[in-house]
Amino acid sequence: MRSLSSKLVLAFLLTSLVGAVLAAIFVRQFVSSQFDAFVISQQRDFFANRVLDYYAANGSLDNIGQWVSERGSRRTPNDSPTGGIPPHEDPLTIRFGLADAAGTVIIPIRGYNLGDTLPTALLSIGTPVTSSGQTIAVVITPGGNAIRDPAQARYVASTDAALAISAVATAGIALMLGVLLARLITQPLRELTTAARQIAAGGPGQQVVVRSRDELGVLATQFNHMSADLAHANQLRRQMTADIAHDLRTPLTVISGYLESLRDQVLKPTPERFTMLYDETQILQRLVEDLHTLSLADAGELPLQCRPIEPIQILAHVAETYEHTAEQAGVSLVTRTSGPLPEITVDYERMSRALGNLVSNALRYTPSGGTICLSAGVAAGQLTLSVSDTGSGIAAEHLPNIFERFYRADASRQQETGGSGLGLAIVRSIIDAHGGTISVTSDLGQGTTFTVGLPLPHIPTITQRDLHSF
Repeated sequence: MRSLSSKLVLAFLLTSLVGAVLAAIFVRQFVSSQFDAFVISQQRDFFANRVLDYYAANGSLDNIGQWVSERGSRRTPNDSPTGGIPPHEDPLTIRFGLADAAGTVIIPIRGYNLGDTLPTALLSIGTPVTSSGQTIAVVITPGGNAIRDPAQARYVASTDAALAISAVATAGIALMLGVLLARLITQPLRELTTAARQIAAGGPGQQVVVRSRDELGVLATQFNHMSADLAHANQLRRQMTADIAHDLRTPLTVISGYLESLRDQVLKPTPERFTMLYDETQILQRLVEDLHTLSLADAGELPLQCRPIEPIQILAHVAETYEHTAEQAGVSLVTRTSGPLPEITVDYERMSRALGNLVSNALRYTPSGGTICLSAGVAAGQLTLSVSDTGSGIAAEHLPNIFERFYRADASRQQETGGSGLGLAIVRSIIDAHGGTISVTSDLGQGTTFTVGLPLPHIPTITQRDLHSF
């Protein structure tokens, strides 16, 4: 049985059957015991009334045992030893015992003969027969089940049949409800299975209908998110492949064209042409190195040589590296810190590269006369390193994808204006490798701010007890 629907139907059916059978057993036991108790109580009251009638007619209980024995369950219109006892409508099917007020047996019962004295414990559970406020006898009910007459037996049998029919009807209803509920429960699973097969066949972006808010509804919602993310990842992968081909083809085309012209002696080899070829190969080399860095970061194998260092040293190094470039572009490059800063344990080279990429990106979009500020501070238990500029800013629709590989907000896709599209992806990989976070805020025409958050080293608290130990 491999179908979940069949398993659910069987589970519902078995549960209902077990419940119905147990309920039938308990109800049957309860009804039977209560019916027997009712019959015993009814016949005991009838027997007590006959004893009371006999006493009223004869003034004593002498020879009542013989009178009861002679009549048994027979009834006649003149059923009276003296003709004064009215006939009774109900026959006796239980042989009750009877003792007088002193506990002497006058009608034998199992275990006690005529004339025996009953123990006090047995008399206390008997049913007293009173006349004029005085106890004249005690009726002793025999142990065991009541002896039912044919009508009573038919009644109990009809009750058993009704319980059996109800159990069968319950099983049938449970089977129908089980099939219906199993289909309702497994419908979302079947839809998820179909959508998963379509994704496996190369059709990403499949969505399923969220039919409820329970666990299956949460599963369907998460599946939709996963499918959307997978479709987005596939789109980015295809875009990345096209971007890599584009970024490799441009310098290779230039290099190939010049080499072909030099080979055919169409162009003369000059230092300027060799410098241009060297610059194109540097573009290729940087692209390959960037891809290699990202591949190491994806595999979790990006090597880090961490050591304690002052944050201001990293800012000063980055500012010194890009100071000349900023002067040529007419951009002011400044550094700011908010008070004394604690040391952080980072890879100095890679962290400098991450901040350098941010500064390089800011220089590309900050016009002459603008300002780029490198700042450091402590906020929310983290060291924050920020690179802000007064450039053109980034449109809000581009911010969610700004750290994706080969993503460019510049539609021209030229490296002279938009870079290779790997700089910010590398920045995020380096920051992630250090256990930090990076965020960006921007307003068109006002500038952009990238903020890096790095965890501070844990400094143990010195208590008064620790001071006494010195």
